[in-house]
Amino acid sequence: MADEVFIHLGLPKTGTTYLQTILWNARDQLRADGLLLPGQERRDHLWASREVREDPNLHRLPARAATAWQRLRDEIAVWSGRALISHEFFAAASAEQAARMVDALAPARVHLVVTARDPLGLFAASWQESLKNRGTTPMERYSRKVSANPLDVWNWRTLDLRLVLERWAPAVPAERVHVLPLDTSAPRDDVWHRFGGVLGLDTTAYDLSMSFPNESMGVVEAETLRRVNQQLDSADVPYAFQRAFDRGVYLRTFLADERLVPRRGERFWPRADRIAECRERGEAAVAHVREHGYDVVGDLERLLVPETLPERRTPDSVTDAEVADAATWLVARMLADVRELREGGAASPPPTDDAAVSRRRGWWRGR
Repeated sequence: MADEVFIHLGLPKTGTTYLQTILWNARDQLRADGLLLPGQERRDHLWASREVREDPNLHRLPARAATAWQRLRDEIAVWSGRALISHEFFAAASAEQAARMVDALAPARVHLVVTARDPLGLFAASWQESLKNRGTTPMERYSRKVSANPLDVWNWRTLDLRLVLERWAPAVPAERVHVLPLDTSAPRDDVWHRFGGVLGLDTTAYDLSMSFPNESMGVVEAETLRRVNQQLDSADVPYAFQRAFDRGVYLRTFLADERLVPRRGERFWPRADRIAECRERGEAAVAHVREHGYDVVGDLERLLVPETLPERRTPDSVTDAEVADAATWLVARMLADVRELREGGAASPPPTDDAAVSRRRGWWRGR
């Protein structure tokens, strides 16, 4: 059995895609360094989180999904050393589900690794992440209440650090709860070096060139995607992208990440009342971490929302004319894609600051 198992349970939108890309591209090197990343692919950890959170719809997924959690445990059981399980949706688990997961990994010493972020930036990023997953809720109505459902991942249930720690931390000693505040002003690799340090890795020995962040849309682009999702939900659209694969390939990758994100639109905030709510949640989270004496790797003050913020638009300020402009741009771009595909080629992603990002993602065909 592994001596130690690290559960990286999010939070969502705290550099998890960036970290997981590094990890999955370096599995052999991790093993050589004594750290097991069990499973065949990142989806195994996603599927395991769904079993831990008792998702009744697992039977609708590929057959491998129902066995993912057992397969991860089987690999850990025959490994001597350290092991890592990483997916941000574990953050939504109930206290009972968290305790059962930790118990299932006994006799290994289980650590919790929680990457965190100030609630305001996290709130804005998670709202648009919900849009990439076919959400239609306007920002002013997003996550007004804390859900009691462990399957709700785009909600304060997973975004509020204090609430997540209250459910998860009782399952392990406080010194094995590691909180990593995200420093959005630091170089991108800062979180990798702190994260890898917790895992006992020489982080400078790893190739980071294949990693990429899960980037954000501008305010006009986000509202455009929200309205596209509304159309997909309408009776006039015969194929509404119900399957997770279709949402991931066509909505998230093709439309959002490879079309709307590269437009580099304006950043945005929620309304003033939601900013105040975010500020309160940040203060409560910092107080909770200090009170319980968890291991903080970084600057805990980064989890506080600044008193003074730069002015930014809110999504409800986006006009119909701005959406029409973005939508007609999309139509023109997609016509070029269709033309290339009908002539037997592969449509090219639009230029970005790092065109290799698109190739690494396998682009919109899901390769």
